[in-house]
Amino acid sequence: MSSERQGKLSASGYVLHTLPWRETSLLVEVLTREHGRIALMARGARRPRSTVRGVLRAFQPLDLEWFGKNELRTLSHADWGEWQPLLNGQALYCGLYLNELMMRLVARDDPHPTLFDAYAMTLNDLSRGVLEEIVLRRFELALLREIGYGLRLDAVGLDGSPVQKDLIYVFDPQQGPRVADRRTNAVQFSGSALLAIAADDWSEPSTSAQAKILMRQVLAFHLGNQDLNTRALFKEISLP
Repeated sequence: MSSERQGKLSASGYVLHTLPWRETSLLVEVLTREHGRIALMARGARRPRSTVRGVLRAFQPLDLEWFGKNELRTLSHADWGEWQPLLNGQALYCGLYLNELMMRLVARDDPHPTLFDAYAMTLNDLSRGVLEEIVLRRFELALLREIGYGLRLDAVGLDGSPVQKDLIYVFDPQQGPRVADRRTNAVQFSGSALLAIAADDWSEPSTSAQAKILMRQVLAFHLGNQDLNTRALFKEISLP
C-alpha cells in the first residue's frame, strides 16, 4: 500500500533493473502498483556496509520509500516484503525475460495496477514450477492488453466476423486475424489455436506452440524489431 508522509512516498515494489552509478551508488528501476515503473537513485548502495546492498534484488517483493519530484527520485529506504521463493534454473531466465519486456514496453510513471498484479502472479507461478510456456504467454497477453495493444483473436480484424476453428489465418499486429490466402508466405495459425488462446485454454500442446510464434511476431512489431537480450539466452538453453 502506498503512503505519503514528510514529503516521502512509500510502496511495495519489485526491482526490474539496476545499473552502477559513479563509485558507490546504483540506478534502480522498480515496478510499483500505485506509481508504475519509476527510477530511483540508491546512494551508497554499493558500499559494503550499506543497509540496502543485499536488499535490492530482482523477483522479491520489497517495501520501498523515496523522495523527490523529478523523473529520478532518491531511494531512502528498502526492506524485504513478504518472502517469495527464489527463481532458479529456467524460471530465473524467464524472470529476466519478464523484466526486459517491462523495461522496454512500459513507460515510466504510468501506473498499471492490473499489470503489477499479473507480474506478481507470474513470478509466483514460476517459483512454483508452473509450465513456463503457459506462464509466459499469459503474461505477454496481459502486458499488451494493459499498455493498450490487446489482441482480439476471436474475430477477423477487417470485418469483425467470428474466427472459425476449421479455417487457417494469418495475423496482422495492427489489424488482427484474417483468413490466409493460399499464395501467402506469412506465418499461418489455425482458427482453433487462436480461439483457444483467446479463451485461455492450453489443453492442446499445439496451442502453446502456435502461441509462442504468434507472440514473438506481435512483440517484435511493438519492439520495433529490436532483439531482446534475453532471447539470445533462450536460444542457448532452449527456453519457451
